[in-house]
Amino acid sequence: MLSPRTLELFAQADSGTLSDLTALRDEISRFLMRYRFGVAEVETKLDILREEFSLVDGYNPIERISCRVKSIESVLEKADRKGIDLDLDAIREGLSDIAGVRVVCSFVSDVYRIVQLLTSQDDITVLQVKDYIAQPKPNGYRSLHVILEVPVFLSGGAEPVRVEVQFRTIAMDFWASLEHKTYYKYETQVPQHLIDGLTDAAETAAHLDATMEQLHLKVRSYRPPAPTIAI
Repeated sequence: MLSPRTLELFAQADSGTLSDLTALRDEISRFLMRYRFGVAEVETKLDILREEFSLVDGYNPIERISCRVKSIESVLEKADRKGIDLDLDAIREGLSDIAGVRVVCSFVSDVYRIVQLLTSQDDITVLQVKDYIAQPKPNGYRSLHVILEVPVFLSGGAEPVRVEVQFRTIAMDFWASLEHKTYYKYETQVPQHLIDGLTDAAETAAHLDATMEQLHLKVRSYRPPAPTIAI
């Protein structure tokens, strides 16, 4: 928990002494360190699954993995926006997306397969699942969000850390990237015709996902004919 002195330093950092600022920096660093380790734990588990599939199945369902931990500025801004006290314990309980992992899969079936394999591991606790693939958002956004709790083993023992993992297909990720850039460009005041275009594009992406998966299944099930032996 942040001490009253630490909270005062947030508001009046310029008047703090060097030792106080160093203590504040160290306190924040320790707070974010746990989330970096939590991300590393999840990423390692996913890397193991990816390598196993490549070696055993000859097919890799995970196209790419990206990770991030919010900056302390982003954490404090979101906590303030949600009415959470600027107290590290309160922030830890109130925010579930400080640590994030994004997993981009080839196909929708791969998303559900990897989610099931990851969440069934004994040391992972599933806190929340939001399936925007089965039930897309009104704007067409599709993704599967899972908030996990994973143990991080420190010198003082194991500590549970929350990590939000987003699972998408390549098409969903492309659409989400374009939507994010559009809203950033227009500072959230996006013209209606562009919103309608993005919604239509989401449907097109979903149709592409379904079509490509059907083609993939046909390719995977194909067996070349046995060679003809001349007598």
